[in-house]
Amino acid sequence: MLNVMALRYFVETVRLGSFTAAAQSLGVGQSTVSKMVRTLEDQVGELLIVRNSKPLLLSDVGQVLFKKGGQLLQDLGHLQQEVHHIQALTKGHLRIGLPPMINLLFTSALKEFRERYPTIHLQIIEQPGPAIEQLVASGQLDLGFSIAPIDPDLPLQTNRVISYPIYALGRAEQLPRSQAPIRLQQLVKKPLLFLNDEFGLTRLLRRHLLQEQVQPRIYAQSSQGDWLISMAQAGLGVAVLPQPFCQRLPDELSYRVIEQTTPLQWEVVVLWNGRYLSQAAKAWLECCALVQPEQDWHELLQQISQIGL
Repeated sequence: MLNVMALRYFVETVRLGSFTAAAQSLGVGQSTVSKMVRTLEDQVGELLIVRNSKPLLLSDVGQVLFKKGGQLLQDLGHLQQEVHHIQALTKGHLRIGLPPMINLLFTSALKEFRERYPTIHLQIIEQPGPAIEQLVASGQLDLGFSIAPIDPDLPLQTNRVISYPIYALGRAEQLPRSQAPIRLQQLVKKPLLFLNDEFGLTRLLRRHLLQEQVQPRIYAQSSQGDWLISMAQAGLGVAVLPQPFCQRLPDELSYRVIEQTTPLQWEVVVLWNGRYLSQAAKAWLECCALVQPEQDWHELLQQISQIGL
């Protein structure tokens, strides 16, 4: 492999036409330039510059090395600049997976990230949580989010970062108004409105129902939380949704938090492959923590700071 420093000295010598001019340009002594050119000749095994010739005379190998070496040095300079841009977060590509149910939670983070790092290409993939988990595990995404529980068989590093209670929503005849919490066992005989099975919330609810050894009566399932609310408003059943989707409910709907002996929370989990996170990925997580101070991002930021970002 060629000595890049020696190649640089050789190219500069030929470009300027003398050892003396090259030494002045490089800020070193003429003897240093001569020594580096000799080092390159030893590596190549050929004479590159015919000594004591004016103007400077190159051998056949020297001509090829000057032409190709100059381009190589230019490419290396561009490569160093690219690396610097990425390290300085002025360039790069970040692929993030967000389930449709939680994308609205990250609007402020997206705005903050765009304002801070406008030149980073951000690609957001919307898929249900289990699909995001598979994409992150396979390396197709730099970073992803899903809803606990996460598939334990996938090679993923995970951290809970957002947590909300889960509510039952229904008309008064289906769900009497009360400030008291309600248990899943009290709901299983009612017609229930769940998200589709590929959603993390439904995966969580089914796990708790299995632990309680009860069989739910599921009336309908949908991929749209708004439609579940509309069905509950029409009296078709009791919808089960996390708190963020219960902020502006129709007046005719009552809602009660679901509590279990084993805590039942809608937990948003960040996941990555556990080996590496890019500077851009770290910057995204820092933006999330900045705009969601009420949530628990501190442990995650401490953890990723220790994995060689």
